[in-house]
Amino acid sequence: MAAIGEILIREGIITMPQLQEALKYQKANGGRLGDALVTLGYITAFELKQFFNVVPVVPLKAEQTGLSNSILIELILKQAHSEGGTYSLGPMSQSLHLTISVVDELTQIAKNEGLVSIRSAAGFNRSLQIFELTNIGRQRAEEALKQSRYIGPAPVPLKSYNVMSAHQTVRQLEFDWEWIRRALSHLVLNDQFLSQLGPAFNSGSSIFLYGPPGLGKSSIADALARAIESHIYIPYAVEVDGQVIRLFDPSVHVPVEIVQEETQLNDITLKASHDPRWIFCRRPVVVVGGELTLSALDLDFDPVTKFYEAPVHMKATNGVFVLDDFGRQTVQPRQLLNRWIVPMERSIDFLSLHTGRKFSIPFDQITFFCTNLKPSELVDDALLRRIRHKIRLEYQTEPEYLETLQRVCKHAGVAYDHTAAMHLVETYYRQASRSMVGCHPRDIIEQIIDRARFLKVKPEMSPVTIDAATANYFVKHE
Repeated sequence: MAAIGEILIREGIITMPQLQEALKYQKANGGRLGDALVTLGYITAFELKQFFNVVPVVPLKAEQTGLSNSILIELILKQAHSEGGTYSLGPMSQSLHLTISVVDELTQIAKNEGLVSIRSAAGFNRSLQIFELTNIGRQRAEEALKQSRYIGPAPVPLKSYNVMSAHQTVRQLEFDWEWIRRALSHLVLNDQFLSQLGPAFNSGSSIFLYGPPGLGKSSIADALARAIESHIYIPYAVEVDGQVIRLFDPSVHVPVEIVQEETQLNDITLKASHDPRWIFCRRPVVVVGGELTLSALDLDFDPVTKFYEAPVHMKATNGVFVLDDFGRQTVQPRQLLNRWIVPMERSIDFLSLHTGRKFSIPFDQITFFCTNLKPSELVDDALLRRIRHKIRLEYQTEPEYLETLQRVCKHAGVAYDHTAAMHLVETYYRQASRSMVGCHPRDIIEQIIDRARFLKVKPEMSPVTIDAATANYFVKHE
């Protein structure tokens, strides 16, 4: 309960004196703290339900959406304007991801204000009525489109997004030895490395993964991220001070179908298992590389559409963010890491609207910094200290290399030949004093397959094909 009280205060729903009064009331009268807050009028029963429910509650009234009627009505007007000026309740409900009862309520308000009128009706069932924009309604829609061309699912208010993100924190996940081994079973990694990586990933914080190129740092981070099987709710869009931030990104967020019980009810609003403005997804995985810029970590305002696109790390909230090739971005590593210091330490980040309004969002993600550059060449110890876990990935040992080679052959459908493997190891590693890199077996076998395809023969592993493959793969230093 204390945690919920802290969230309520942080989001400005109640004040510390109000929380203290509610605690006194609870002590004197018994019951739950939430009931005390409602009784004292500090929070509504619906808001309380939202805070305690890990599933976004279905709003059946406009006020329960957390948005003003003007914002909601303008969404209806803009949607209707884009479809020729007419609409009916059912399709509008589906377009805005609002319940029919909410769309009906807003339509009646718009009708009373002279913004819409009934074009045709079949009886008294409003769900069968067709509404059309009046001249005043069209003007209001055009004015609204000048302010923002956002059309689509109604956004959720910022406070609802922040609270739901707190409910879904990645730090509540727990991973053990078996999970880590299973997630990385396709890679050849020693127990020493796994004993460092496991606690780091389980901490739900930041991880600095470094070492020579080709050892699989990115593959490790990506495999762990995608092995997480839990799901979360993500809003299509978030509203802040009347501005819309589009958050749902189909290239990042993978929807999961919710199996609903059959019902005889015709009203689709009563079938919803959760607020339809949210979509049930796998925990997100965002991977960025050398293309990352500082601007990508800020809101992206489109001057034409006049709404925002969420920054990449906001899309990774409650999931995993992988910064690959750290140090190879156009922005200096120090600048990039400085941008992350406050979020990593305080678990919140601050964004700004073009109006100058600043607001906070949760910084709740497992963050990987993957690099093949020396840490000392990137940033100083003071900055590295802010990254909790720093793990080095070493070159493979000979047994690890041979095991990797056998796995690659099996996956590629090429028969493994131990004599050819030892020829590879002796000639191109021992004699050449070359370190064994985990990606080499895959690349060499692919070279063998490429050559076989050209010669129109079956690919096979032999000293001859090994020599041909390595001639095209390893760079000769003159």
